[in-house]
Amino acid sequence: MRNETHLLNFLHSDLVEAGCDEAGRGPLAGPVFAAAVILPKDFHHPLLNDSKKMTEKARELLRPIIEREAVAWAVEEVSAEEIDTINILNASITGMQRAVLKLNVKPDFLLIDGNRFKPMKEYEHLCVVKGDGKYTSIAAASVLAKTYRDEYMRRLAQEYPQYGWERNMGYPTKEHVDAIIKHGYTPHHRKSFHLKQLEPTLF
Repeated sequence: MRNETHLLNFLHSDLVEAGCDEAGRGPLAGPVFAAAVILPKDFHHPLLNDSKKMTEKARELLRPIIEREAVAWAVEEVSAEEIDTINILNASITGMQRAVLKLNVKPDFLLIDGNRFKPMKEYEHLCVVKGDGKYTSIAAASVLAKTYRDEYMRRLAQEYPQYGWERNMGYPTKEHVDAIIKHGYTPHHRKSFHLKQLEPTLF
C-alpha cells in the first residue's frame, strides 16, 4: 500500500514494523539523534517524505501528528564524546538500537534506513538504502530525529552563540569552521572529525 507521496506503508502486512532513521551524521558538533516509529498500517499524510526533502515548517507541522498517531515512537541521542569513542557509523547504529529498545510496543520487524546495521536479538531487520523516501515509518522516524536534533542544537546555540548552530546545526559551513578557527572547540565538538582547513587548530 502506498500513500499520497508514493511511500510504502509496510513491507509485511502481518507484522508490527518499526521504521528507524538517524539525523546528524555529518556535523562537526552535537549528538547524532535516532528515532524508531511504529505507525498504523493505514497512516498517511501528504507532507510526509524524506525529512531532508521537507521544509522546516512541514517537519515541525508533522512532528506532533506523528507523535499523536503513531502506535509507538522513541527518540535517542548519542553524544559527541561517544561518537569520538565508537565512530559515527557505530554511534548511528547504537542510537537506532536504543530507540528500538525504548519503544513501548515491541516490533516484530525493523526497517532500517541505510545499508548498515548490527543485528539485535529478537528482532529481524532489513536495511533499505534511501529508505526514508520509500517507507512511511522510516520517513516518520527521519522527521522525529531531524526535528529533535534541530531543537537541541538551537538550545545549545544559546550557550555558544558564536558558532551559529541555530543556523548551521553543527554542520561544517564556512561560518562554523571560521568560528572554530577563531574560538576553538567546545565540549560539544566531535574531535574525531577532521577537516583540512582545521588541521592547524587540531594539532
